[in-house]
Amino acid sequence: MIRILGTNLDNKKKIFVALKAIYGIGLSQSFKILSLLKINPLKKVTNLDNSEAIALRNFLEGNNLLLEGNLKRYIHQNIKHLIETNSYRGKRHLKGLPTRGQRTRTNSRTVRKFKKIIQKK
Repeated sequence: MIRILGTNLDNKKKIFVALKAIYGIGLSQSFKILSLLKINPLKKVTNLDNSEAIALRNFLEGNNLLLEGNLKRYIHQNIKHLIETNSYRGKRHLKGLPTRGQRTRTNSRTVRKFKKIIQKK
């Protein structure tokens, strides 16, 4: 099992899928990283050589990519800035409502956190 940026990569998966477990890496970014390092994306994590695993770890940790904790911190700083500037989107974040113009009369249960209705006896 390879551990990169505090995330364990699943041994059973192919490397291009296993890299998606790292917060901030999607499918296209995974393929770009593997092509730069000249690693076969269809290779399973268990079949990686030590040199390939070390190269992958060094690339992800040493590069100026926003991944894992740094990316989460960056996103929270942006939301905090919206709230501090008292913008419309900041107010919506603060209230826990959709920020991008979706309707709230119906739908939006995931954002509004479904409230259980207590029936009177």
